[in-house]
Amino acid sequence: MIGNFFKKTASSIAFLLIFVILLIISSYIFTPKNNLKEFGMNDVSANGILGEKENTIDILVLGDSEAYSSVSPMQIWKDFGYTSYVCATSAQYLSYSETLLKQAFQKQKPKLVILETYNIYRKMKFENSIMTKIENYFSVFKYHDRWKNIRENDLWDNVEYTWTDDFKGYHFSDNVDKANRPNYMKKTDEVGIIPSINKSYVKSISDFCHENGADFLLVSTPSCKNWNYKYHNGIELLAQELDIQYIDLNLCNSEIAIDWSKDTKDKGDHLNHSGAVKMTRYLGKYIDKNYSLTDNRKNEEYSKWNEALERYLNKVK
Repeated sequence: MIGNFFKKTASSIAFLLIFVILLIISSYIFTPKNNLKEFGMNDVSANGILGEKENTIDILVLGDSEAYSSVSPMQIWKDFGYTSYVCATSAQYLSYSETLLKQAFQKQKPKLVILETYNIYRKMKFENSIMTKIENYFSVFKYHDRWKNIRENDLWDNVEYTWTDDFKGYHFSDNVDKANRPNYMKKTDEVGIIPSINKSYVKSISDFCHENGADFLLVSTPSCKNWNYKYHNGIELLAQELDIQYIDLNLCNSEIAIDWSKDTKDKGDHLNHSGAVKMTRYLGKYIDKNYSLTDNRKNEEYSKWNEALERYLNKVK
């Protein structure tokens, strides 16, 4: 009886070891060897940060489409000489925000991490969180769709990320589709309910930033369709509870001057380029006033940022 038990246990352990080894090998093969779409990379715009020179990014922005439609890193560079990158994806869960954060810190040492707050309200199932963690350990689950496009070189090539995005993760749009919601930030005592699992992720992201010497800032970007005072109250309470700095740019319109008849691309859901420029200029001034960053516009080591700025300006004008 005992002998059979040990044999079965040993067989199970051997099977698990072989299974894990196969997962490690297949994950190496399936992992894109460059950060371009043709190599199988997901979320190419957000992953453009992987091609940036090591330890050159000052500000990291996380979030969903509200973030990548509102924050223009090239505008911050133009006005202040601070380097920033927007690692935002559509309908981003906080579990993925944390993944992108830790991935960025493997090569970068941002002094400021910004989390756009709309995805703090995005409901996330427990299995979404578990699946993200599994994908972080075994990328074959994340890139399993690549099996049709695996190249012979993927068997032995090393990972080398070379592509950089001139827009640094910002999604440009000059479309205009006006909104008419003048009272969307009407004051109320109601409080938006933040799921407990989301609170734990915000705390985890905040703790990681502090452990790695980065300031952490919550920012609500202007959106008259998705945002309201109830949501503001919920984030304000969370920020107080976790001792996190928070600014709601929906309450700063006298300074930012968003015109919802001209500065939105989709009826107030997201800002267009004219709105993003206004918002980014205000955010840049806030960062300049409250954080100690270095203006590198005249630093030769950052010459590629000035070259990217020229291309960016030519594309958006």
